[in-house]
Amino acid sequence: MSKILITGGTGFIGYHLAKKLASSEKNKVVIVNKTIPNPDNKEFGSLLLSPNVKIIEADLTDKDAWKKVGGNYDFIYHLVSVKGFENFNKIPHEVLRVGILSTLNAIDWLRLENGKPRAKILYTSSNEVYNGGVVAYGKIINPVPENIPCVIPNTYDPRWSYAGQKLIGELLFIHYSKAYNFRMSIVRPMNVYGPRAGYTGMIPKIIQQAGKRVDPFTIFGPDDTRTFCYVDDAVDALSKVMESSKTDNQTYNIGDNHQISIKDLTEIIFDIIKWHPKNIILENSPHEAIRNSVPNISKIREDAGWKPQTSLREGLEKTVEWYS
Repeated sequence: MSKILITGGTGFIGYHLAKKLASSEKNKVVIVNKTIPNPDNKEFGSLLLSPNVKIIEADLTDKDAWKKVGGNYDFIYHLVSVKGFENFNKIPHEVLRVGILSTLNAIDWLRLENGKPRAKILYTSSNEVYNGGVVAYGKIINPVPENIPCVIPNTYDPRWSYAGQKLIGELLFIHYSKAYNFRMSIVRPMNVYGPRAGYTGMIPKIIQQAGKRVDPFTIFGPDDTRTFCYVDDAVDALSKVMESSKTDNQTYNIGDNHQISIKDLTEIIFDIIKWHPKNIILENSPHEAIRNSVPNISKIREDAGWKPQTSLREGLEKTVEWYS
């Protein structure tokens, strides 16, 4: 049996990852989070009824809190982060504190307390680390490889607090693993969507407004293009990177490489909901939006044998059903 730790496991990706891993009786899954989900959360409550799933309430920025976690884990998925553009701008200091301290503590716990020399830890970074280069240089390299320069264009702009702490986390993983010889991988998910993704992201907002029959309907950045990766595919990628020894000490993009404009994406959602507004207003995209990025996923395909399986239409149908 594999003993698996998921830090930040009550979040969007963490929940779906825990659900996937818990589906195998060969896995014992331990979720650690600062807060435990409300008892009214039926989906998470159902997950916790599984005999091979346990949740621990702990603030992982506190080194002493790691004593609750215990040890002897085979695989550790480190997902802890403060997410959301509103948080990046309003509480950048907390975004940095939580990301950096929890990561330092995770590394120290792994090498000093876990007690399994061959254990592997996976750091969930973000495609946000690429976006500073787009702003700084005014152009996008598509598809985006893992080895392009990652920059913070303005350290005084709180918008970059999230990308900054993710880059620091990557540096900590890379250089601590070299110094102390532990197994690790880094992943950079790009535009993951699906059920339980919250209510502030682009796709949830479009679904909610369409569900409410908002008319006139505003589409922001209609000609901008994105790629979108369904959450089941994303967590499959995480597990494949974790389970492969070929991926040790490497960094991987996770995402889909099929671009679609925001206007066309919105039209698909209208079609799924079977409603279309009579009036559409086209507006510029928000200033923090990074346009037209596409991940290069050839490396993860070659090393881990992963590629996305869910079509955008299929993933959106499942997502719309959940939000309806």
